[in-house]
Amino acid sequence: MSKSITPFKRFTLEDAPATSVPYLEAAQKAFGLIPNVEQVMAQAPSLLGSYMTAWDLFDETSLNPAERQIVYQTANFENNCEYCTPWHTILAENASLSADDVEALRNGDTLSDPKQEALRLFTRALARTSGSIEPAALAAFFAAGYTEQSALEVVQGLAVKLMSNYTNSIAQTPLDEAAQSKAWKKPSLRG
Repeated sequence: MSKSITPFKRFTLEDAPATSVPYLEAAQKAFGLIPNVEQVMAQAPSLLGSYMTAWDLFDETSLNPAERQIVYQTANFENNCEYCTPWHTILAENASLSADDVEALRNGDTLSDPKQEALRLFTRALARTSGSIEPAALAAFFAAGYTEQSALEVVQGLAVKLMSNYTNSIAQTPLDEAAQSKAWKKPSLRG
């Protein structure tokens, strides 16, 4: 008989491993709270540190805030992440994506701007093929005005999302109250 899966333990500043505490403090400073995903990751300090460092470094890429959210939300959609999609809905709204485009990302639909749509399609192709995309997909990405640097930065964004999306899947991370108003379920999985 298989063991039923229950959500993983969430750590606080008081009970987290010592090497996770600085990362939890940084999350609290950045978000005004310690999101549940960081609380879960705290039991693996190297994962938490890798995730938060990669997140910060992704903000330093050539991709603008809206483009970074397109990469993140596309990964969230492809990985069925019911935890990250609500949070990134808020972040996409704050990155000045239109309400229609924010909703399109939540539904895996076409974006209104052709260049942003090329970014979404390239990100989706990488996620769906585990990086083994067709040369035509890369050519379309370049034709939209993106560069080799941009392509590698999409890989970086997908790596960030792999850490959080997979953590949330196996840990059954509960959605924080701060993001409840944006709760999400993948359209193909809706009742």
